[in-house]
Amino acid sequence: MSDNWISLDRMNMAAECLKTLAHPHRLRIVEMLLEASYTVGELADACGIPSNIASGHLRLMQRCGLLAPERDGRNVYYKITEPCLKDFMTCIRKRFASGEGG
Repeated sequence: MSDNWISLDRMNMAAECLKTLAHPHRLRIVEMLLEASYTVGELADACGIPSNIASGHLRLMQRCGLLAPERDGRNVYYKITEPCLKDFMTCIRKRFASGEGG
């Protein structure tokens, strides 16, 4: 085993975060939040889902440390906290945006 390999415990954590991202609504939310901050309602509308479902998706991604809420007066906006998500979504876009992937 190479000394440069990631420990299995850390790979477990990575797998859990990847499982969290493995949902079309969550990928759409990440895609949106890489462009700007949005409220739960705005994210829900863009995904065509109820706000309570969008909130659940956001909670799961927060637990993995991928995003965080930010209060602005009465509104709560979500933003990406994991900079690597930009590279991750670039890979997804290159592979699937043309309609040729899969």
